Amino acid sequence: MSRQVHFFDQPERFVAGTVGQPGARAFYLQASSRGRITSVLLEKTQVAALAERVEEVLDEALRRSGGEAAIPAVAPVELLDTAPLDLPLEQEFRVGTMALAWDARDECLVVEAQAYVEESEEENEAEVFDDENGPDLLRVRLSGAMARVFAKRALDLVAAGRKPCPFCNLPLDPEGHLCPRANGYRR
Repeated sequence: MSRQVHFFDQPERFVAGTVGQPGARAFYLQASSRGRITSVLLEKTQVAALAERVEEVLDEALRRSGGEAAIPAVAPVELLDTAPLDLPLEQEFRVGTMALAWDARDECLVVEAQAYVEESEEENEAEVFDDENGPDLLRVRLSGAMARVFAKRALDLVAAGRKPCPFCNLPLDPEGHLCPRANGYRR
């Protein structure tokens, strides 16, 4: 079976979204453009890690460019996307590994999500693939502004499932929460 690459260059939409109630939600990345929709399933921790890393890569690219790169410091409000995932929601694959890179020449963020590959039971090693026969892949190229918008929505989505702090109303982190309003109250 040959590898399927779902490629989107500056899609109309690239979002993280969920299906279900907090505690039983399924998380998806979804890219859409010109009536074509690709949705991939991933874990909540993967969404959080991806969003945080997108922010870091954008900040570093902006710093390295001396502020000249077309990357806003925060997500432009006029581009924020709060709409639900596009339908039909058909999962192409479950995400295993992800990669990010800033393309300085084209001034865009490249996001790759590769299908999960189970380890071989015989050798207890992951299979080695060539480019043609590797796992399916979602590759998306985003402007700096669209990448900021993606990261904001993804971080908000992850935080939405957490209970708020009774003092400051910020989402409680699973590892603990240092409340700014309760003089160091840690929960």
